Amino acid sequence: MTAALFPHPLLSATIAVVWILLANEPTPGAIVLAMIVGVAVPKFTSVYWPDRPRVRNPRMIAEYLLVVLWDIVVSNVQVARLVLFRRPEDLQSCFVVVPIELESPEAVTVLAGTITMTPGTLTVDHDPVRRTLLVHCLHAPDPDEVVASIIARYESRLRSIFR
Repeated sequence: MTAALFPHPLLSATIAVVWILLANEPTPGAIVLAMIVGVAVPKFTSVYWPDRPRVRNPRMIAEYLLVVLWDIVVSNVQVARLVLFRRPEDLQSCFVVVPIELESPEAVTVLAGTITMTPGTLTVDHDPVRRTLLVHCLHAPDPDEVVASIIARYESRLRSIFR
């Protein structure tokens, strides 16, 4: 019964919370509508993804979110410094290829989205055959350090979450 009503419980909870946050005021009507949308969207879309991702380590999700939020704050400051105090010709923009070991499409999507959300980097392409992401960096004096950082900070945590 519960699986039929909540085919993706984590997604239902996430949708409901985001809906309430977007409403700006947690009124009773907004909460009821958030619950309806949180139940309806996963229920009606579950046929499109029968193999839902298995989250192995839910506590690691909180750690991952804290790392991502910290990196977003730090990157905002770094990008602001680059934009305000560096001449454009002094920026060392480049593309880097990040090899990934993630197998779950959801995990790859979360990694690509995380890279894009972090100011100064942008996921440009995913090559599933070579298992790589192409990432553009606003300023990367050492491209190998960028790749190592992405793997250490994000991919390793996502491997422990989605395996």
